[in-house]
Amino acid sequence: MVSICLEYVFERANKIYIYCSYEEGLVSSDFFYNINGKIVERHKLNDALVNEEDDTNFSYDIAVERQKAVVKIINENIKEIVKLCKKYDREMPAEIKIVYDVKSNELTARYKYELVHTNDSNKTASSIARLWFEQIKKENN
Repeated sequence: MVSICLEYVFERANKIYIYCSYEEGLVSSDFFYNINGKIVERHKLNDALVNEEDDTNFSYDIAVERQKAVVKIINENIKEIVKLCKKYDREMPAEIKIVYDVKSNELTARYKYELVHTNDSNKTASSIARLWFEQIKKENN
């Protein structure tokens, strides 16, 4: 998951945030970044660019096809985790929040095993991922 998200930003990010959800058989994911100290969604990477003297022509390729490809790979990875949990008779987390610090090469992950959104008709995996994005953005301002 980290590798594909790193590839998506051409290894130009301070941190990568990956949200994974698996509830009631539904797989969902999202990802966003800290670039140059700004918390940005995957389709707004270029908003975080600063004029670097040595690379003023650089811009991120944020094509929808690339975004979909990353989500597809993350979702496939989640399904593989589900298979491993079943194989080894382990409980599958309902939610995984991954933070990868690119500069220090440190990864942290937080897991929740209780249902997060399926028992609340006002919540979806996407809305929970959005709340996490807003929380991280607020913490970094």
